[in-house]
Amino acid sequence: MKSDLSAKSVILFFVAILALYLAAFYGWEHWQRRLGPWEVEFTTDTQGEPAVEINQSGLKISSLRLVFQGERVAATNLNQRVVFNRVERQGPFGKVIYEDLRSMPGVVTFDFFGHEIELVPRVLVVNRSEVPWKSPQVIELSPTNKPAIAPALPQNRRARPAR
Repeated sequence: MKSDLSAKSVILFFVAILALYLAAFYGWEHWQRRLGPWEVEFTTDTQGEPAVEINQSGLKISSLRLVFQGERVAATNLNQRVVFNRVERQGPFGKVIYEDLRSMPGVVTFDFFGHEIELVPRVLVVNRSEVPWKSPQVIELSPTNKPAIAPALPQNRRARPAR
């Protein structure tokens, strides 16, 4: 008795399944990364007063500036841009306390001088209060409007392993 499956049909079936798998995989990767990453520019003036400017071209967010009045850093006339396209990126001041970059732009949460700033595609969260994205916009933060509880990693999110 002759089998209906020839070596040629098995190879063609394998190639077709492989092509479908690769198309699905790379299509999904493209879909997750299509909007691109958060871009945060860290700046200081001549007195060392820090500010950050947030940009995200895929969401049409540009020139949203957070100014930290009454705070000082050692570096003056600083201008450094950090692109949050992979985990464990840090800026010259402040601290990244959470990041979820599986799907761009993802979520990045900072602790800037006791202010909790969270970049979420839907809304900007400043000290646990939602602020709608508006471009351009300047938000001034001072030591008097810090939250009573210091920013920390939420309990339902996993922390990065210590180095």
